[in-house]
Amino acid sequence: MNKIIYSLVYNRKKSLNKKGMALVQVEAYLNRKKKYFSTKVYLRPDQWDAKKLLVKNHPNADALNRLIYEFVATIEKRELELWQQGKAINLDVLKDVLSEKQEQEDKSSFIPFFKQEVMTSGLKESTKRNHLSTLALLQEFKKNVTFSDLTFEFVSSFEYFLQSKGYHTNTIAKHMKHLKRHINVAINKEYMDIQKYAFRKYKIKTVENGHTHLSPEELEKLETLQLTGRYTKYQKTLDAFLFCCYAGMRYSDFVNMKPDNIVEMHQETWLIYKSIKTGTEVRLPLYLLFSGKGILILNKYQANLQDFFHLRDNSNVNKELIIIARLAGLTKKVSFHTARHTNATLLIYNGVNITTVQKLLGHKSVKTTQIYTNVMDATIISDLEKNHSLVHRKKGK
Repeated sequence: MNKIIYSLVYNRKKSLNKKGMALVQVEAYLNRKKKYFSTKVYLRPDQWDAKKLLVKNHPNADALNRLIYEFVATIEKRELELWQQGKAINLDVLKDVLSEKQEQEDKSSFIPFFKQEVMTSGLKESTKRNHLSTLALLQEFKKNVTFSDLTFEFVSSFEYFLQSKGYHTNTIAKHMKHLKRHINVAINKEYMDIQKYAFRKYKIKTVENGHTHLSPEELEKLETLQLTGRYTKYQKTLDAFLFCCYAGMRYSDFVNMKPDNIVEMHQETWLIYKSIKTGTEVRLPLYLLFSGKGILILNKYQANLQDFFHLRDNSNVNKELIIIARLAGLTKKVSFHTARHTNATLLIYNGVNITTVQKLLGHKSVKTTQIYTNVMDATIISDLEKNHSLVHRKKGK
């Protein structure tokens, strides 16, 4: 009896969906007949390597390739089981067995459900990666999680597990929100009983974050820092950090910059880009921000701007910034995101209208920007000093 031959097929129907994507399928061939099994993975044409039969040009390429080839391995395993049971094998029997097994697994296992929901969702790629990091932690906590496992006690134990790994309260809250989202979807799709909903009793805990920012004096210490000897290798990291202090950029936006994002309008330099996190277009008049210091840094790297925008991964950059901050005599724990907080805080401190700061940061809501209005005691002192005579005049009346 011939063995079934398996291969991967992309966009078999030669038609893209509304998002410009098509399905990857497993083709099973036996005795001149074919059956197709959906991997549930949708890709753009430029994300599929037709020669190597692999996902490419995708932020989650490795994870998707594993998902696809694990699915092929599952089909081959089902075929082998039929052989071992001495059953007649044809494509219809294989399809029925796969459907039955899949239905049983879908009803019991939360892990593949979680993964499939993430990979086929309309979430941004960066958000998908965050959800998959939650899934990885969940599997580290318990390798196979069934829907029936997801009780209040389970969720509470998972929280304790994350605490034992040293995660911050707000980081744990982020992972719990991801878990809650997929449990909600499971309930809506009737994989779980709403009466057993863990998050009815379990409350996600958060704490107010003290946003680390630099004072004008601390920023000046970094601006005047001379990196010499073995520390010269950190110069680009320092310059990138300072540029983002002046521009208020996130790490993700900075490393995705291209020279084309620097635009000359009316003989002045602007930075125009679309935020990776929010999709909002941000337009920054660099010549008006922090006396145009950002432009001076760009000029320094004019010969190879693209290299300036290319940094190591965020965690390694943050380690370098800790060293740089220490060399400058700073006691605060500085991360790349400190640059964005510094930008907003100092703009508000210097009297820039909060709605203007909102636009410069690319915040969709002014409420997000308002967190910076009370982060600096010096702001209160400055405001009162400006109105010192007015306050005393009112008291004398």
